Amino acid sequence: MFERSRKGENALLIQPHAHGPADEGVLEEFSELARSAGANVAMVIAARIDRPNAATLIGSGKLEEVKAAAEASGADLILVNHRLSPGQERNLERALERRVVDRTGLILDIFAQRARSHEGKLQVELAQLRHMATRLVRGWTHLERQRGGSIGLRGPGETQLETDRRLLQKRVEQLQARLGKVEVQRTQMRRARVRSELPRVALVGYTNAGKSTLFNTLSGADAYAADQLFATLDPTVRRVDLSGGAIVLADTVGFVRDLPHELVAAFRSTLSEAREADLLLHVIDAADPLRNERIAQVDAVLGEIGAGDLPQLLVFNKIDRIEGATPRYDEDPAALADDAVREAVWISARDGLGLDLLSQALARRLGMRRIVGDVLLPHEAGRLHARLHALEAVREEVVESDGWRLRVDLAHADAARLAAQPDGAPLRPLLPPDDPDTI
Repeated sequence: MFERSRKGENALLIQPHAHGPADEGVLEEFSELARSAGANVAMVIAARIDRPNAATLIGSGKLEEVKAAAEASGADLILVNHRLSPGQERNLERALERRVVDRTGLILDIFAQRARSHEGKLQVELAQLRHMATRLVRGWTHLERQRGGSIGLRGPGETQLETDRRLLQKRVEQLQARLGKVEVQRTQMRRARVRSELPRVALVGYTNAGKSTLFNTLSGADAYAADQLFATLDPTVRRVDLSGGAIVLADTVGFVRDLPHELVAAFRSTLSEAREADLLLHVIDAADPLRNERIAQVDAVLGEIGAGDLPQLLVFNKIDRIEGATPRYDEDPAALADDAVREAVWISARDGLGLDLLSQALARRLGMRRIVGDVLLPHEAGRLHARLHALEAVREEVVESDGWRLRVDLAHADAARLAAQPDGAPLRPLLPPDDPDTI
């Protein structure tokens, strides 16, 4: 066996592809994934594969080419933009005498670097262990069976490999138990938000589409945002006050083509923020030439986590990168050239362009009507008076002998909720007759 390099900074990338030339967009994304993991891309080799080799994925001739290129470029790491079986990974390492990491392992490594919260770190470790479980092999000399007859080595005869697998399974069970407790806490928090009766909106989209930048712009939060893949792993939830009323906005992990199943399974609790939303803001890089493919890939992952049927509003972000582009709101789905069923807003979250149109679109999709009118609150309705001020709904106020005369402007949902409470009678005349939101 060869001595594995622990540096892994200079990487040679292998891009398998079928008929025709390799897709430049796919190559660029894979190179960006490598750089996001901290690797220096020394060389990229396209490998046409009509019939995958069961032992090494690529053929023997291409294998020799890769080895020669790795030696010439000084690459000590081979990254393959394809999912490798454990046997293929071992055979490639043996033939190339370098560490080999497939697409799944690369994305797992990026997630391990990006995870910041306790839950995120647990989820990434669980995904890594599940991936590693299939790759435990007899690769070291200490894996021979321990036989009786030598002092200190008498015992059941368990191999080191079996010991490693048993310890790994024990750690997996510990992580699952810890994540179960975290999920209980997250579920309780979600229930509290449901009780608040605020509409729930989740940002979803391909990685690096600008979700966190949009989240920060709308909420005033300081969630980590960077021009890199998978900058956000841990969901952040904030209340956002829009012109039509308040919503609960959640920022979620970005998706990518061929997202490893281990990650989808591990991050299922985190992605529940998207699964349980009332509306998904599907953020798209408007300047990406492959944006239609990205939309389809995100839809595929949403379907996999059980959120495929939720209503969506397409948000084409980064119009500042398109010459002559201006903010617009495509209210008529038939007007969309590349999507016949979803409305779309064109914005720049970085420059704040089109955010008023986005607010209008949200109000329309969520039915966030507003109520404006005059009410007279008797002095005994002090609690309702305080609630209206807490909602910043009071525009004018005059104290009279029989109570407070107010000019109010508040979201329809807030008005309906307050009117349904025991002291909410003064607000009921403001609501439309037979309003289904009131008691």
